[in-house]
Amino acid sequence: MTSRIATPFTRYRNQERQMAINKLHDEFHTLDMQRDWRLPEGYDPASGAQELILSGALDTERKRGSRTRLLRLPAGLHTKQPFVHDYWEEVFLVEGDLTVGNDEHGDGGTPFKGYTYAVRPPGAWHGPFKSNGGCVLLEIHYYDPA
Repeated sequence: MTSRIATPFTRYRNQERQMAINKLHDEFHTLDMQRDWRLPEGYDPASGAQELILSGALDTERKRGSRTRLLRLPAGLHTKQPFVHDYWEEVFLVEGDLTVGNDEHGDGGTPFKGYTYAVRPPGAWHGPFKSNGGCVLLEIHYYDPA
C-alpha cells in the first residue's frame, strides 16, 4: 500500500477544486488582438469601446462568477456619469491615457498613464472617464465567493 504525501502542489489542487471561481486552467498563449472584440455592456455602440473576454464569465443576475477582460477605449471617448456595480473590480492601465473624474463635457479630472492600478469594492462609485489618446485596461471583475 502506498501512501500519498501532501505537497504544496497537491494541497493547491484540492483547494482549486473547491473554489467558487469559474476559470479554466489556461497556459500562456498568444492573443489575437484583431478578433473577438465586442461592445461592453452599458456602453453606447457609437462610443467605440470594445472588450475582449480573456477568462471566466460574470453572472450579474445571479451575482456570481468572475471574468478577466481587456477593455479598449478609443481616443476621444468620455463617459458623462459616474457609475457603480455590485462586484469587485481590479483595473490595470496597460497602455495609453485615462482621466478619472471628468465632468459631463469631458473636462477636468485626474489624468493617469500606463502602469497604474485601482481596486474597487462593490458599491464604490467611480468615473466618469475619458481618454484623449485611447487606452487599454486589464480588468478583473468578481463577486465575493463567501
